[in-house]
Amino acid sequence: MGVTATVIAVVVIAGCADSAGKRYDPYMSDEAVVEQSVFAWPRGKRVAVSLTFDDARLSQADVGLAVLDRHDVKATFYVLPGGVEKRLEVWKKAVAGGHEIGNHTLVHPCSGNFTWSRAKALEDYDLAKITDDIDAASRRIETLLGVKPTTFAYPCGQTFVGRGVNTQSYVPVVAERFIVGRGAFDEIGSDPAYCDLSQATGISIDEMDFTEAKALIEQAHTEGRWLILFAHEVGDKARQTVPTETLEAICRYAEDPANGVWIDTVEAIAKYVVEHRQNN
Repeated sequence: MGVTATVIAVVVIAGCADSAGKRYDPYMSDEAVVEQSVFAWPRGKRVAVSLTFDDARLSQADVGLAVLDRHDVKATFYVLPGGVEKRLEVWKKAVAGGHEIGNHTLVHPCSGNFTWSRAKALEDYDLAKITDDIDAASRRIETLLGVKPTTFAYPCGQTFVGRGVNTQSYVPVVAERFIVGRGAFDEIGSDPAYCDLSQATGISIDEMDFTEAKALIEQAHTEGRWLILFAHEVGDKARQTVPTETLEAICRYAEDPANGVWIDTVEAIAKYVVEHRQNN
């Protein structure tokens, strides 16, 4: 056997090691991989869940907060300062009650492919402009509510500015300012031992019934993941709305110790992950 063949054989036999030093045999069963990689959540929990809401919409203040408070569930609200001003006293009460207020930019810039965003299209932004927008939002939130946001949600889940060869990621801007940058419209929860917290995944529960939401939680439970769910409106089932009964049912499910769910704000869970993960 030649030297090259010998090296290949050794690699195959030894398997691969990830950045945390765990070894994976290429023929290891899916069940064994899951068992070896499950993150140690506190108090014997097997999955972490954060409920997040975007834009500071009126139904969040008028309907959603009451649902959460009935179950003593703390959520994260990625607010637009203009929305906060419409229900300022309600949002002040939410802060006093332990809910987290996060940054969602000042004017919610997204791709100009959304016609409503054409005047604030990310294609026409550069890093300086998006930085100014984010910093202005944090200052305004602190003025209105007395809290400085520590986590961020990318509007429309989009993380770029510019066009073509001049396109740049603004993830580094977020990473410099916040412990978490939450994405949107993703397909899987974040692996707390591996994920880039500046690009934590976000999964929509708008228009979702509890059976669908429960399936997401159970899958994340199997893999020991952190599931960051997001919604916009709260009320009757409609576009960009999480049904009130779905939100109620998620809260009840998380309350049952038998389900092994730790439900908390993005900030609280992120701080635990940073402290306990093996590879920062």
